[in-house]
Amino acid sequence: MLTAECFRARMETGLSFLEFNYMLLQSYDFAHLFKAEKCTVQMGGDDQWSNILAGVELNHRMHNAQTYCMTIPLLQTKDGKKMGKTEKGAVWIDPKLTSPYEYYQFWRNIPDDNVGQCLRSFTNLEMAEVRELESLEGSKINDAKIRLAYECTKILHGEQEAEAAKKSASNLFAGGGAAGGTEPEFNVDRSTIQAGISFCDILAQLGVFASKTEARRLVEQGGLFVNDEKISDFKQLLREEHFLGDAGCLVRKGKKHYYRLRIR
Repeated sequence: MLTAECFRARMETGLSFLEFNYMLLQSYDFAHLFKAEKCTVQMGGDDQWSNILAGVELNHRMHNAQTYCMTIPLLQTKDGKKMGKTEKGAVWIDPKLTSPYEYYQFWRNIPDDNVGQCLRSFTNLEMAEVRELESLEGSKINDAKIRLAYECTKILHGEQEAEAAKKSASNLFAGGGAAGGTEPEFNVDRSTIQAGISFCDILAQLGVFASKTEARRLVEQGGLFVNDEKISDFKQLLREEHFLGDAGCLVRKGKKHYYRLRIR
């Protein structure tokens, strides 16, 4: 372990018991899987390279066996952090945690520079089409992102959900908030509205924002809209008149994230 720079450097500044044992336990896990199940390959994100290599070495020493390591580039959140279940902005394959619409929007909003890599890694498109899509420039790159979002959503959630998400996104962006049907929806108790609650408070409670502070900051930046009208006061209350019949109350967070509130 001390031959790895990451451990050698940390031994000088401080290494927790958990961090120290992580490599030991993962290595022994690989050795056990080889002995019990004849497992010869361990795969993981490229942040696991040292841990898996340690398992390869342990298998060689304990069992005189040749085992192998394969890592893949990590998905990252918009701010460049590793995407994991503890990271804000992570995307889940469980529709209860990330709806098909949110999943579609994640791929639709990736940075332009990542389109080609994601088309290669996460769709079943022929390479000729991938090269054609990633060669698009300017505003046309959005066509490639739409295709990426559609293909990824179809693979995970099926063609019907992919079509619905695509239609919903198109309606919301082109139609100024027309009902799409697949944007995330939340129910709000009528008694909560009647008691008086601000948009910032209710949206933080529902998980649209990580905190009321984040909601307030977006309001101050002019990035929160309700039924296509900008919210300029972070204390503004949610009222029953904001709910427009079957359409409910449409909330836009920033430029691209939509949510629909309904009275329960």
